[in-house]
Amino acid sequence: MTTELKVAVLQTEIAWENAQKNLENYDNAFSKLAMPVDIVVLPEMFNTGFTMNAVEVAEEMGGESVKWLKNKSIEIESAICASLIITEKDRFYNRFIWAENGEVLIYYDKRHLFRMAEEHHTFSPGTKRPEINFKGWRIMPRVCYDLRFPVWSRSNKFDLQIYVANWPEARVSAWDKLLRARAIENQCYVIGVNRIGSDGKGISYNGHSIVIDPKGDALTAENDESDGWITAILNLESLEDFRKKFPVFMDSDRFDLEI
Repeated sequence: MTTELKVAVLQTEIAWENAQKNLENYDNAFSKLAMPVDIVVLPEMFNTGFTMNAVEVAEEMGGESVKWLKNKSIEIESAICASLIITEKDRFYNRFIWAENGEVLIYYDKRHLFRMAEEHHTFSPGTKRPEINFKGWRIMPRVCYDLRFPVWSRSNKFDLQIYVANWPEARVSAWDKLLRARAIENQCYVIGVNRIGSDGKGISYNGHSIVIDPKGDALTAENDESDGWITAILNLESLEDFRKKFPVFMDSDRFDLEI
């Protein structure tokens, strides 16, 4: 069990539908990461940008981008996570991958598909709510639009929620507020990682990646629009002490979640 976790999130541009170039860019970025860290978080569709052109860019679980994640976890001796487009049994998934010690230990398929971009016409929704157990921490993986649905992320089981995203600049104010809401209502740490730059459809992104504590306070710079690494240290003893002193979940409402 590890009381403290050092996390590093990469806020960067993503080359449109060009996995090879993106992996090369990530390799260059990792050369600038101060080691060691426990968890590295990359954005949603980290190797392509947020595209509906799944037929052209999707990979299987044995594909090059997943191999890269697995190999990178060995190289940096850290867990690493991101989402990418995976094809499986003639379906496409926006899949959050958690790689550790050279293996994919957990994956999560995005549940809430962004209909305003017709993501629900291209991808299949996830039906499971996996838990990542890492060094004594309980971690919930989520992808972008999931952030808008508090019931899907409502739980007192988790110490950390991770949201990987391509969240446009036009709606970044909602991103800022909802990340804090998830931290406060679940009394847990929250990591939100977003990209910067513009995609192949001309949509602009301005980052605002952040790490938030269980009280809703930022542990990193707010409204950050820069290219590069953002790091923070999370403390499990501090989290547990806060929950004991302010046990909100003892008064929470019970509900059943239909999937």
